[in-house]
Amino acid sequence: MSKVLIAPATLSDVGGPYLEALRGAGLEVVFSPFPAQMVEEELLPTLNGITASLAGSEPYTRRVLDANPQLRVIARAGVGYDAVDLAAAAEHGIAVTITPGTNQDAVAEHTFTLMLALVKNLITQHAGTVAGRWPRQANLPLRGRALGIAGLGRIGKAVAVRGAAFGMTLLAYEPYPDAAFVRQYRVTLVPLERLLAESDFLSLHLPLTAESKHLINRATLARMKPTAFLINTARGGLVCEADLYEALRTGRLAGAGLDVFEQEPPGASPLFGLDNVVVTPHAAGVDLQSRDDMALSAAQAIVSLLRGDWPTEKVVNPEVRAKFRC
Repeated sequence: MSKVLIAPATLSDVGGPYLEALRGAGLEVVFSPFPAQMVEEELLPTLNGITASLAGSEPYTRRVLDANPQLRVIARAGVGYDAVDLAAAAEHGIAVTITPGTNQDAVAEHTFTLMLALVKNLITQHAGTVAGRWPRQANLPLRGRALGIAGLGRIGKAVAVRGAAFGMTLLAYEPYPDAAFVRQYRVTLVPLERLLAESDFLSLHLPLTAESKHLINRATLARMKPTAFLINTARGGLVCEADLYEALRTGRLAGAGLDVFEQEPPGASPLFGLDNVVVTPHAAGVDLQSRDDMALSAAQAIVSLLRGDWPTEKVVNPEVRAKFRC
């Protein structure tokens, strides 16, 4: 019987349709023994004997894949796959899949959670109130402000819909835009330089690639308004954290809301000592509904692949099809 690892800690001992799909296909389910996201040294032995992994953001490095040649499928419960060494996966004939259309609304809601926490001074007002003070103040609005969206894919679109509801002006940088959506929501498409210069809130929704790594750095931060806020619910590597820290510390940027980091977990970061930063632990894409939807979609991809079907819309490395063994 083939074994499937359920790697995300958020699915630890959680039942539901995804488990029914896996067990109904005759697969043995094994949960991660660790209470948090696995690091490389934990993932290495956990994959021993595993045929398919229903994966979170744990690192599927070349070292991990070389040590587990029996692995056939890595099915990400999410849409990012930068934690997987695709070149190594291709060499081993491992199919890598994602779950498109399952978590964009969760990420968009979380994006506005961070945005509102910053402009309404939620953290400091809460702390002051429970400490016995009454720190009332006039806070910033969202309405009428320019929301810049870097990447107008599924998640960027979901953010734009909510920005329109808040009465924000919508700007977007997107090389391959959906023209109908842009017209419907009155999005102004702009080059990246203009997006940086004109956004009151810059929200990142781009994949992490060699080209996009450290897209936000000292030079690009210098083009932004000093009154602007940066929101990152995409990938930590899009931002050079050292440069962001300096911009925030010196007042070059008003604030930042971060759900993702260059290293995860980030450990002790100087960003955590700043009052104009709000952080969460790479949780934007996972609410109860999206968790279940992503898990089911990933489970269905595993079942399809192991029975010899090819879920084209989910596979991100189609070149492995010729050498894939179910």
